Amino acid sequence: MERKFWALGFIWWVLLVHPPWLISANMEGDALHSLRTNLLDPNNVLQSWDPTLVNPCTWFHVTCNNDNSVIRVDLGNAALSGQLVPQLGQLKNLQYLELYSNNITGPIPSDLGNLTNLVSLDLYLNRFTGPIPDSLGKLSKLRFLRLNNNSLTGLIPMTLTNISSLQVLDLSNNRLSGVVPDNGSFSLFTPISFANNLDLCGPVTGHPCPGSPPFSPPPPFVPPPPISPPGNICSIAIALGGNSATGAIAGGVAAGAALLFAAPAIAFAWWRRRKPQEFFFDVPAEEDPEVHLGQLKRFSLRELQVATDSFSNKNILGRGGFGKVYKGRLADGSLVAVKRLKEERTPGGELQFQTEVEMISMAVHRNLLRLRGFCMTPTERLLVYPYMANGSVASCLRERPAHQEPLDWPTRKRIALGSARGLSYLHDHCDPKIIHRDVKAANILLDEEFEAVVGDFGLAKLMDYKDTHVTTAVRGTIGHIAPEYLSTGKSSEKTDVFGYGIMLLELITGQRAFDLARLANDDDVMLLDWVKGLLKEKKLEMLVDPDLHNNYIEAEVEQLIQVALLCTQGSPMERPKMSEVVRMLEGDGLAERWDEWQKVEVLRQEVELAPHPNSDWIVDSTENLHAVELSGPR
Repeated sequence: MERKFWALGFIWWVLLVHPPWLISANMEGDALHSLRTNLLDPNNVLQSWDPTLVNPCTWFHVTCNNDNSVIRVDLGNAALSGQLVPQLGQLKNLQYLELYSNNITGPIPSDLGNLTNLVSLDLYLNRFTGPIPDSLGKLSKLRFLRLNNNSLTGLIPMTLTNISSLQVLDLSNNRLSGVVPDNGSFSLFTPISFANNLDLCGPVTGHPCPGSPPFSPPPPFVPPPPISPPGNICSIAIALGGNSATGAIAGGVAAGAALLFAAPAIAFAWWRRRKPQEFFFDVPAEEDPEVHLGQLKRFSLRELQVATDSFSNKNILGRGGFGKVYKGRLADGSLVAVKRLKEERTPGGELQFQTEVEMISMAVHRNLLRLRGFCMTPTERLLVYPYMANGSVASCLRERPAHQEPLDWPTRKRIALGSARGLSYLHDHCDPKIIHRDVKAANILLDEEFEAVVGDFGLAKLMDYKDTHVTTAVRGTIGHIAPEYLSTGKSSEKTDVFGYGIMLLELITGQRAFDLARLANDDDVMLLDWVKGLLKEKKLEMLVDPDLHNNYIEAEVEQLIQVALLCTQGSPMERPKMSEVVRMLEGDGLAERWDEWQKVEVLRQEVELAPHPNSDWIVDSTENLHAVELSGPR
């Protein structure tokens, strides 16, 4: 009996001293430390991975949830080499494993199949060898699987077809061989997903396998024979006899009958000729076989008319400089957002449009809005995207329904980091790089889990195909436009960084980037100037969105404001790159960058306080500005 009480007491003591979350955190920390010891880290990006800490949630490039469980490991583009370790399979709550663009070698551990909460597995642009593990088929929540640009060999596992949630699959540029499994799951993906392998074959790849019959085209359409009316003309003629007289009568009867049956068709044709032409007319996709745009679907205009109820005003989700966006429901029941570009067709613009659409479609990242398809007719240009259930950051900040809760502080931090990752991908991983040119809260969309998704990227270039007489065009919204872009019309990735900094201030304050209503309180109409003014007066609490009801961490607010001010410096050369912004938001390098900036600001202010010889010519840059959207050449 005493031994039983002693055992129970020991268990109770263990639970008190080592609670379950601490045991779990220690296991996850041990697993990640095993990874660190197995990797070569020339840039010391893993310097903060200290195994003596209680849990890994304070390490750079590691994200945890409220239960102190690791849900994200971001080590993309970190110049790491070495091999992965099977202990990674112990990160049971991991949702995102990002190890792309490194020099990691060896096999992909089969233990990754234990990560049943994994949403994204990005191992592309490494030097992995060996087969794709069958165990990856157990990742039932996986949406993004990118293993391209490695040296993987062997067959594609049939188990991968069990992942019904898979949205993006890329196995290209490996040494895979054999038949691509096809039970209907892989039919969503095109040959691009399997391109440049050793010897892949099957219907999905477009290459028949040896010994199998070649793919045959569908049988030609044979129109059904016309249905003869009761008592048709031939039988009437035969019944009337075969001599000339009766033949003449038969001919007259036949002509009368033909006229009788033709009259409705003639009347309908005359009515159509008199009727005004519809504004829309369709060009079926089959008539333009030259358009092959990766995994994009080419929709017919009729499909999108039906989906949006003929572009009804009741289905408008938003308006912008590029056109209107409509909510639609396709024939398969899926919801989409259809962007109807407002510029009309110009002669010779088809090829340029197709090229730019293809460029947009190649940018695939979980924080970028995926282009699902397009439609092109002689009068229409339409882009089809997945429907974002939670709208935009701007709508959640300022236009949400009364029953919807405001964005809490942890969600705003996630939005800041997710949108930075999306923009960094556009700038550093797309070839050629994509400049957004209109980064703002209205163009950061939110999916079902309030994950940030950057929308409208690439559209500025897409819409400029008709501006053949100009080399630059200013596109953007007042309050978000970088000063050098507004004055010269020349954009770069640093103009996006400026817009991102303003978007951060929108997230923190809940206010618009440009708002004449602030004049009522003698405040600046420009959000950036208003924020700087309050910071000079040390009124940080007045900056934060009242909807947060003081439920935020002041130190984190200060850090986000610091990042925003670094991004909105007047000189584009002094602004950080978006990849640097991502690292600062993850806690790496912000303090050093901020200290450098403050020293420069002190010197600048000393210069500005000196008497200016032409002070009479200094004017307020915000005079006579109107809240209009700039969307044309300047």
